[in-house]
Amino acid sequence: MGSATFFGAAFGLACQFYSNGIRKQPLMRHPWEHVLLISIGIVAANALANWEEKLQADVEKLTKENAEINRSRFKGIPLVFLVPL
Repeated sequence: MGSATFFGAAFGLACQFYSNGIRKQPLMRHPWEHVLLISIGIVAANALANWEEKLQADVEKLTKENAEINRSRFKGIPLVFLVPL
């Protein structure tokens, strides 16, 4: 989670530097814009990291449920009938 915070802050700062640089303005023109974009980057990166963890947990849960359903569905059927010809 700490690395997501760092990379989000770095990405927000880089976006502001790029925005000022492409317009040929001083890079530190409005410092409050840097703070704003760093904050937005931190929030976005942490939300993305949390969302990824939630999705991974959901996938593991669904995989376990489907494995259990398949085990109960095919219980007692010989493997010969499950192999495609």
